[in-house]
Amino acid sequence: MTIKEYLKDRTLFLLTNFILFIIICGIMLITNMSGNIILLIFCIWFFPVLTYIMLEFFKQKIFYNELISIMDGLDQKYLLSEIMKEPENIAGKLLYDILQQTNKDMHEHVKSYRDRENEYREYIETWVHEIKTPIASTRLIIENNPNAITRNIQDEMTKIEAYIEQVLYYSRSNHVSKDYLIKEVSLADLVRRVIKRNSRDFISKGITVDMEAVKGIAYSDAKWLEFIVNQLIGNVIKYTRERDGKVTIHTIRNENNIVLTIEDNGIGIIDKDINRVFEKGFTGENGRKFGGSTGIGLYLCKKLAEQLGLGLTLTSKVGEGTKVSIIFPLGSVNLMN
Repeated sequence: MTIKEYLKDRTLFLLTNFILFIIICGIMLITNMSGNIILLIFCIWFFPVLTYIMLEFFKQKIFYNELISIMDGLDQKYLLSEIMKEPENIAGKLLYDILQQTNKDMHEHVKSYRDRENEYREYIETWVHEIKTPIASTRLIIENNPNAITRNIQDEMTKIEAYIEQVLYYSRSNHVSKDYLIKEVSLADLVRRVIKRNSRDFISKGITVDMEAVKGIAYSDAKWLEFIVNQLIGNVIKYTRERDGKVTIHTIRNENNIVLTIEDNGIGIIDKDINRVFEKGFTGENGRKFGGSTGIGLYLCKKLAEQLGLGLTLTSKVGEGTKVSIIFPLGSVNLMN
């Protein structure tokens, strides 16, 4: 707040005083009162007025500067009304009370929406666990009746399980901090588990896998990390050429990080889609061509990676393939074997 802005706000007050003084001054001139007396009255009138205005200006300037300083230091700006001091003037007190009331109302609304979100998440998690029972029963029936049809059904059941797992992790994606356990993870063992999990798809599509160059130790949550890698491998299987497809997985140890890279010789991604692949719901040109794409997989991978403190990058060339890298920051105890 500048003095110019403050005086502009007090224009009516000053203008009223000047008009009154001019009227009184006119009366004094009519009564032949001397100019010295008029000047004295002017000084007696406006000196206290201007002094009051200046003191009030500096008082308000200090208050608002302190308020701005508090605001700049807050991550959650809406908490300002809970931290700010109550003003001394009546208008400030009224505004302060209004802010307190609106803040209270806002918290009640936020709590209401948060409760709804938690209820929905709990329902989804319960649904996921409940649906595992009929899935397990279906798999048992398939095992007891092996034939070409049941093998096809088993493949579809695998896809259903992958989508169910995606739903579960999506429902928990905003609460990763409550569900993860950071510990030592062997990247080779992790990749091996994911490859084994998708072995039927690799075999059926004739895709070869080279993971000899995967080594090293990272510190992260094994369960969430396995989900991310499995989603990336699922994309590789979906968009890699059949019969001549090849997937290469390797790690690189840099000074400050370990990079796990999954590279394929698939159809690749067009340039205009590259920067949008991590957007929620974005399927792109490949998603429209091949179908079955929800635009959730890579978005969820990116979101979970960020919450785990990992980097996730993607590069691609049409007709040559795609390369996705997970970047694990190195700490003093996070060293590669």
